[in-house]
Amino acid sequence: MAAHPGDKAYDDAETTRLRTIIAPIVENAQLYLEDVNISVAGTERTVHVVVDLPEDQTGGVSLDAIAELSHRLGDAIDDQTDARPYTLDVSSPGLNRPLTEPRQWKRNLGRIIKVKLHHSEVVVGRLQEVGEDAVVLVPDLPRKKGTKPKTGDPVRIKYSDIKRATVEVDFSQSAAGEEA
Repeated sequence: MAAHPGDKAYDDAETTRLRTIIAPIVENAQLYLEDVNISVAGTERTVHVVVDLPEDQTGGVSLDAIAELSHRLGDAIDDQTDARPYTLDVSSPGLNRPLTEPRQWKRNLGRIIKVKLHHSEVVVGRLQEVGEDAVVLVPDLPRKKGTKPKTGDPVRIKYSDIKRATVEVDFSQSAAGEEA
């Protein structure tokens, strides 16, 4: 029996095929391909593409870069796929996405990170260092309103001890000490 749209085997094969079309275009745009997936709802098919900046760059992917990439990807997909209609959704990862790969940690050096450990402890601090098997955070200590912030001693956390880690929004100051 042949695989049909909506079947896991079909979706996996189609995603792999699309990834081979998409990856070189994303790389040529000097971006990093985070994810490609296809969702099917009835006759509607949506191709979701998530891109990010390379690990050695800070900031986010600009809307102009997303728009240009969407145009290029749409053209390439139209040229190399079947005639079934689809919606193309190109985006960058949201701020609340969990940090799961070392490259994501490196992109967030200097930012405030919230780390939930497997034993339910939570550590919040500025990301100071990213290593092969661990990260180092400098925690902010509790303070009285109106006093200058104080930092604690650096805390080394192994990746294997991390249950979930996310970037926290920091409106006070950027890592470079400039007003946000």
